[in-house]
Amino acid sequence: MEATVAERGQITLPKAVRDALGLTKGTRLRVELEGGRIVLHKEVQDALSRVRGRFKLPEGVTTDDVMRELRGRAPGDPIEP
Repeated sequence: MEATVAERGQITLPKAVRDALGLTKGTRLRVELEGGRIVLHKEVQDALSRVRGRFKLPEGVTTDDVMRELRGRAPGDPIEP
């Protein structure tokens, strides 16, 4: 995949990259130089901080319970009788 630098230094990331990383308008990216490379990091904390505290789990339900319900049993999970 390729991207071209525009007149004001802007680039458009290929749609496949945006879709794979869930990048939408307003997503913040951290830009770093590593040797001769440009590395972009999605600011996950920013996205998390916007929703933190907005959802409450029912009494007695843990995040692990919710993830197990969504994804199924993970390797290493105890087998319930």
